[in-house]
Amino acid sequence: MRLLQTDARQSNRELARKLGVAPSTCLERVRALTRRGVIRGYHADIDPAALNRRVQALVSVQIRPLSRSVIDAFQDFAGGLPQVLSVFVLSGGDDFVLHVAVQDLDSLHSFLTDRLSKRREVTGFRTSVIFQQVSNTAPTRLPEPS
Repeated sequence: MRLLQTDARQSNRELARKLGVAPSTCLERVRALTRRGVIRGYHADIDPAALNRRVQALVSVQIRPLSRSVIDAFQDFAGGLPQVLSVFVLSGGDDFVLHVAVQDLDSLHSFLTDRLSKRREVTGFRTSVIFQQVSNTAPTRLPEPS
């Protein structure tokens, strides 16, 4: 899995060579991982600036009332906004975190005031601008808790 995480574009033959198995064995293992839902897809890592998304932020959102229908409706709303990259539903003091990416700070301000603050269920939000991001693009399996 780590080899695919670091380079999903490599051929089955190349992957099999690196693993020291026959190409047919490698292909069947990858297909089995896909069938089991372990491999969920293959993605290109695109620079957000190339998509005119130079400013990213995490927006913590509080909503009320906390009911399934309100949570689901807000999740659907936020997930459908073009500025939103990810929606996280949380426990604790905040109900959601939105990872947003926009053109500039003025666009972020417009998103917050024109889109988010106009929702009746939103009782508050807090925004943190992202200066740098480091990602683990090839996480490994953790041991079972003891």
